[in-house]
Amino acid sequence: MAGNSFGQLFRLTTFGESHGVALGGVIDGCPAGIELDLQKIQEELDRRKPGQSAIVTQRKEPDTVEIFSGVFEGKTTGTPIGFAIRNTNQKSKDYSHIKDSYRPSHADYVYDQKYGFRDYRGGGRSSARETASRVVAGAIAKQLLSDIKITAYVSQVGALKLEKNYDQLDFSVIESNPVRCADMEMATHMEEYIKSIKKEGDTIGGVVTCVIQNVPIGLGEPVFDKLHAKLGEAMLSINAVKGFEYGSGFDGVAMKGSEHNDAYNPDGTTKTNRSGGIQGGISNGMDIYFNVAFKPVATVLQAYDTINKEGEKVTTQGKGRHDPCVVPRAVPIVEAMAALVLADYTLLARSNKI
Repeated sequence: MAGNSFGQLFRLTTFGESHGVALGGVIDGCPAGIELDLQKIQEELDRRKPGQSAIVTQRKEPDTVEIFSGVFEGKTTGTPIGFAIRNTNQKSKDYSHIKDSYRPSHADYVYDQKYGFRDYRGGGRSSARETASRVVAGAIAKQLLSDIKITAYVSQVGALKLEKNYDQLDFSVIESNPVRCADMEMATHMEEYIKSIKKEGDTIGGVVTCVIQNVPIGLGEPVFDKLHAKLGEAMLSINAVKGFEYGSGFDGVAMKGSEHNDAYNPDGTTKTNRSGGIQGGISNGMDIYFNVAFKPVATVLQAYDTINKEGEKVTTQGKGRHDPCVVPRAVPIVEAMAALVLADYTLLARSNKI
């Protein structure tokens, strides 16, 4: 299987399955001498782990990271950082009913057709549990990017949408509610809605917004490695993601060029920021902001029609422990992938000029 690595200079390779012994990864290219706060890495994992509230999967995993190499006396050594997160609460029997059939909108069918074999236990390698490894690497990347602030929050669940711009929100409340919304009133509505969807045995999608502040000018490599293109690749690699837009995004198509252009201030900043902090594929020093759309979780706890390996129509029902809405736990994943991109381009930028 190809496609298990991300990044050029700051490069992450992940391994493991949802119901295997462990998940983990190897980070290549992390510079030596970075003081690592291991507690902060664990805190990021705790934000992503299952079982943290009533509106996420009730699988109980401590998600404790073990670092095997690349760190000595609290500092990175410049050698590969190897780490693992052990699986301790697998219930593989929850998936025995789909051993010979395919769940709609899952990777089951295409994995079977591509490889002639699949791990049906929670989706195996295609499970969103793989993202735990990304969060560890992203937490390390954040500590490399000490001056850059990356903040993600839930801005939409189903049709419930925050209409405020990010600069009108209070980021300090994001971690004080289980939805991770940056507006407490909307967070309450979203939480109640997710709970009602869960009672129906159904799921709902949503949007995570990410804001990156204190970004220096010059990150990004034209022509094919534009900063926004790599951010899009990073976000679209996350399970269940269906869309990515940055800056004015799709709303910009309804504007005239004279309205959309970001006029300059004398100091090089811009009066507006419809470019989303990126011009010509290169960061311009303004805030980078983007939206990531997540589909409803494919496993619904209702009866559904599908096919088996013989192509016969069968009826089955979703079982096990699943998120009714993925976006609350996706917030740290979005931040992690953004951090990996910025860490990579920060290292690449050191070779741009003397």
